Amino acid sequence: MLYGIAAATASFLLAALLAALLRAPALSLALVDRRRRRPVPLSGGVAVALVTGLVAGVGDWTGVVPLGPAAGRLLLGALAAGALGLAADLWRLRRRWVVAGTAVAAACVVPYGETGPVAGVLAVGWITLVAAAFRGLDHADGVAGTVGVVTAFGVAACAAAELRDGLAVALLALAAALTGLLLHNWHPARIALGACGALFTGFLLAGAAVFTRAGHPPAGGAAVLFALTAPACLDVVLVLLSRRLAGRPVLRAGPDHLAHRLRRLGLTPQGAAVVVGAVSCGAVLTGVLVHTGRVGAPAVWWVAGAAAAAVAGLLRVRVYGPRHGAGAQGRVPGPARPPRGASRVPPEVADTPGDASSRGTIFPVRQARRAEEVQVSAPLRVRNG
Repeated sequence: MLYGIAAATASFLLAALLAALLRAPALSLALVDRRRRRPVPLSGGVAVALVTGLVAGVGDWTGVVPLGPAAGRLLLGALAAGALGLAADLWRLRRRWVVAGTAVAAACVVPYGETGPVAGVLAVGWITLVAAAFRGLDHADGVAGTVGVVTAFGVAACAAAELRDGLAVALLALAAALTGLLLHNWHPARIALGACGALFTGFLLAGAAVFTRAGHPPAGGAAVLFALTAPACLDVVLVLLSRRLAGRPVLRAGPDHLAHRLRRLGLTPQGAAVVVGAVSCGAVLTGVLVHTGRVGAPAVWWVAGAAAAAVAGLLRVRVYGPRHGAGAQGRVPGPARPPRGASRVPPEVADTPGDASSRGTIFPVRQARRAEEVQVSAPLRVRNG
């Protein structure tokens, strides 16, 4: 307990300090998020991953809170996913390669002996999905960090209930590091997680949840995993459905994530982060209670029902602009082109009431010489009465 408190305190201070120090190098390397109104450095995830790995590694090396072989592989896999995300931030790797690399890392850490081959393959897909979902949550200020903090505390409670003290301490260090980053990531954000921090956070949280539920019945395990990561799952389902319904490519980025839709409903950036964090608190609390046996597994159906209702309601929020070339209904309204053969009269003359003789749409008379057009349009000033 004392080492957990010390580890959390050290993680908070180190992450806040390192994130501030890494901001200037990220700006000099142009490692910034250009999807926002202003360039935001993407080096926050580097600070979170380094601090979490350092604190958990020190606890394992000193023998105070040993991670164990399985949890050690999970931490190394999360660091590998974070390194892949850093490469994606630096060199703009294609999403399919990032997803494939994350799946390979997940396949190397899943405890197949406890889960079985079929459940192990499903766990690989689950870890990959949650890691990609956290990358989507990082589109808005403070959202990914808030959800990560809440989820880390919930999964740490589940790990402590299974007597996995090393894994619980690593998750507490992650929660504290994300809290330190939120000092810089809260709106207006001066630094962001980036793909490095999002993949590291999602991978570690999803993998730790799989470890804590290994050996339990599959149905109850799936329910708890969904409850612990409900906001991330909600964002993924919302994005996939909206893009498919709109006929857009699934991997094409757009302002269609959960936080974007909440902003369209009138919430401020801080309000969107608070709402998503509150939703995460309710879902994670349900997952912890089900895991510890305080409530039955059917309680997760309330979380699933609320998520389905949220998806149905948020799909009605318009987030896509008109598509070019989609016909008359999809075109942006603009000035009408004059019919062929009509005179090109300056707008100040054509819109003048009472001067119908100068309107080309009524009297389509072709001007004889261009000099006459200049002579008519240049000095003529009409006062609207």
